[in-house]
Amino acid sequence: MDVMTQPPRLTDRAALTRNRLRADAMFLQAAAADDVHERLIEVNRTFTAPVVVTGFPDAWSEWMPSATVIQDDETLDLEEGAHDLVIHALSLHWADDPIGQLVQCRRALKPDGLLIATSFAGQTLHELRSVLAEAEVAQTGGLSPRILPMGEIRDLGGLLQRAGFALPVADTTPLTVTYDTPIHLMRDLRAMGEGNAMDQRQRAPTRRKIFAQAMQRYVETFAMDDGRVPATFEIATLTGWAPSETQQKPLRPGSATTRLADALGTKETPLNGSKD
Repeated sequence: MDVMTQPPRLTDRAALTRNRLRADAMFLQAAAADDVHERLIEVNRTFTAPVVVTGFPDAWSEWMPSATVIQDDETLDLEEGAHDLVIHALSLHWADDPIGQLVQCRRALKPDGLLIATSFAGQTLHELRSVLAEAEVAQTGGLSPRILPMGEIRDLGGLLQRAGFALPVADTTPLTVTYDTPIHLMRDLRAMGEGNAMDQRQRAPTRRKIFAQAMQRYVETFAMDDGRVPATFEIATLTGWAPSETQQKPLRPGSATTRLADALGTKETPLNGSKD
């Protein structure tokens, strides 16, 4: 008889919590908060029941004092249909079930309520990821989980549709931060609460030779003219609306009554081989 097994967990939540409790560098969280505020200005709507889902409740409570702020637990502390705005704040990348997180957010929204979800995306830390992989393969012949796998923008955008959101939009903002050395970058990652908290991470101490070689490769490959090294952080922003009868709906294919060429005032030229 076949036995159904649960897929391996992505995140060690206890380790993630420990990492976050030690965090004191909130500049990327602050950048995400600034971006959210700008997007809300563009929406030009007054929200009366906003909620923020985050791994850093104290910081987001300060940045959005009018919002209810909750922890990004697997089961979110959200009441169905209670909110007109849900912000999932730069923590979706640590979710074992990101679709489940988005579905819970959609259920918490009133009809025509807005979701804004931010997450680190696929190009984040690509420099560090590559040099660590090269050094570990060279030293041991194998690889161990060191940097969280992060979704590409196309995949992240698809999550909105799968979670049942209307009018889904996904975009990314690349941010480049420079450091004196790669060691300063790794210290900063710990200070952000973004250290390795993967459930399948190697528990034994990493060989010093691996880190030494990785740091050397980082400088040789990516150092800038002034000697500093860059680190890429790609922030994906997902926006979608809870379905509502008042929202605009796309027209059925073939239902148009005016040709595009007429609207543009141009002559329509048939494709080669077309009889139309």
